[in-house]
Amino acid sequence: METLEFVIYPDGRVQEKVTGIVGSSCAEVTAAIEAQLGRVVSVEHTSEYFNQSVEQEAIATAQATRSQW
Repeated sequence: METLEFVIYPDGRVQEKVTGIVGSSCAEVTAAIEAQLGRVVSVEHTSEYFNQSVEQEAIATAQATRSQW
């Protein structure tokens, strides 16, 4: 499950935490929100950021052989 968590401090700082998104695609999810919030002061990546999603692709090839007789 993908979640975005925001903590708004009394001094106006906003802490954003993204969980459930594997790889760097979390940057795409949060880009519009961060643009509206203002200047990003720091970024700390979680272990999920460094994971890669596993995609399996099965390719079947058929090989036809002809007899030379």
